[in-house]
Amino acid sequence: MPALRRPGARRVGLAAAVAAAPVALAYRFALIYRVRAGYPRQHPPQFTPSHVGLAYESLEIPAGDTTLPGWFIPAGPDPGPGVAIVHGWESARDRMLPHAQVLHAAGLHVLVADIRGHGANPPETLPISGGEFGADAGRTFDVLLSRPEVTRGGLVGHSMGGVGALLAAAADPRVHAVVSVSAPADPYRLTRQTFRLAQLPLPDLVAYPLAWLTTRVYVRPRGHTVEDIDASRAVARVAAPLLLVHGTDDTVVPIEHQQRLAQAAERSRLVASRSAPVELLTIHGGRHSWLYEFPEYRRTVAAFLVRHLGGPLDPRDAAARAEAVPATRLIDATRPAAALANEPGGFRSLGAVLRRRPAGPTHEPK
Repeated sequence: MPALRRPGARRVGLAAAVAAAPVALAYRFALIYRVRAGYPRQHPPQFTPSHVGLAYESLEIPAGDTTLPGWFIPAGPDPGPGVAIVHGWESARDRMLPHAQVLHAAGLHVLVADIRGHGANPPETLPISGGEFGADAGRTFDVLLSRPEVTRGGLVGHSMGGVGALLAAAADPRVHAVVSVSAPADPYRLTRQTFRLAQLPLPDLVAYPLAWLTTRVYVRPRGHTVEDIDASRAVARVAAPLLLVHGTDDTVVPIEHQQRLAQAAERSRLVASRSAPVELLTIHGGRHSWLYEFPEYRRTVAAFLVRHLGGPLDPRDAAARAEAVPATRLIDATRPAAALANEPGGFRSLGAVLRRRPAGPTHEPK
């Protein structure tokens, strides 16, 4: 005759099952999030630098098992400093052409490429995170410095590209200046922000632990740790002069992220007795993207880079020439103007992770 289970044991088993159910549900949510949010919608370049009057050379950037298409835009025939520009999530190198116009006017060589899984690159089979932006930013910077025209280099990155620029600069002492624009401060807060953009009715008591788990599940297939791709940790290791730019009306990555990055950078420089400056530029009325449309942005970024990289112009002249550039967003045929006006950055699409079909594989390693 089988032994009867005591009522107390049944209650313990039931309580354990009830306690485990939320964890299992949260893990399932994290897996769904990873599949739906990890594969950006691609927008192949619609323009080339010639569209904005810039001469250029097409090239390929070695990146492990693939190559990244890019453009080298010389400032002129003479050797001088250069800047690698890193685009953001669901963007492409042509979206960085207004930035290139500004830097070109300041006398700087420019290299811009499509990050893997973006632009003209093939889709990826594993989810993309700041780790891929950082690695590809570093490879782009390597190619920039290998050019005979380039004497020293800096990095400019927007949004997720701003994270990539910080990660690359933290790993490479050859980087002499960094401009990070509209960058999220850390992966956990970015994930939490996508919940808000998706209008998920989650109280903070639930949302923050869920974001913690979701972020860790998200980065696991590529072998990253969250700490390895954390912009706040990376900025603490950047030894180069740093300019952090943000718009006051950024609803995609709120301006509090700029403040967190600045605090991490300044605190680390005090501890390590580093003298390189940390500068902030706050664009009043600026949103997540298109900050180059503000004269203050063009003037300040150009002066900062030339001050720390050098070049044929002094910082004041570089600032004046950059400010005079009519840098405006490029409207392509695949996105009508009205749609662009309502989408201040590719991150907004991450807010729809529960509303659209996955862009990448429906099955992947757990």
